[in-house]
Amino acid sequence: MSSRDRPTVGWTDGDLPGNIRLGHGSCISGIDAFKRFFSKRDIALSLGDRSRSDGVKFAIGPQGHVAIGHDCYLNDCILLAEHEIKIGNYVMIGWNTTVSDSDFHPIAPAQRISDAIALSPYAEGRARPKVLCQSVLIGDNVFIGPACTILKGVTIGDSSYVEAGSVITHSVPANAHVRGNPAVIVSVDLTK
Repeated sequence: MSSRDRPTVGWTDGDLPGNIRLGHGSCISGIDAFKRFFSKRDIALSLGDRSRSDGVKFAIGPQGHVAIGHDCYLNDCILLAEHEIKIGNYVMIGWNTTVSDSDFHPIAPAQRISDAIALSPYAEGRARPKVLCQSVLIGDNVFIGPACTILKGVTIGDSSYVEAGSVITHSVPANAHVRGNPAVIVSVDLTK
């Protein structure tokens, strides 16, 4: 294999931040991959061997962590982590999908107003209200179609299939086929 035929490893559009670990043969592409990458963790992002991230945006907060297994392919999706997102092995995630472990803003109206004030130019040092963060766990051999939304606290079981456009608000068992907004289980293959 000539050098021009070998796959690129690392980040194709710049130098990787120091707290990212890539497995053998893994690659990240996309100029905006780390535009919202603020994690202070020793290891904020890890990709297992032979995993590829094309156009993925890693919006990882100061305490956030994202772990992606081996032999995964993520295409033009957004991973929003204030706490933790774990993705297993042999996972495919389609374009325009968003995975989020937090709402990133308060839900209660009074707290939303406090948050807006804290973010305004007149905040005068006001702290933002705390928001709930819950880990998102995606098992092995999972397929997530394009334009899906996966919300905080969700676990998607091994070998599940999530149809395009689905909004996952609750955990999905292993070997499930889900679709819709909010997503419902279409079938579960109990023979696996």
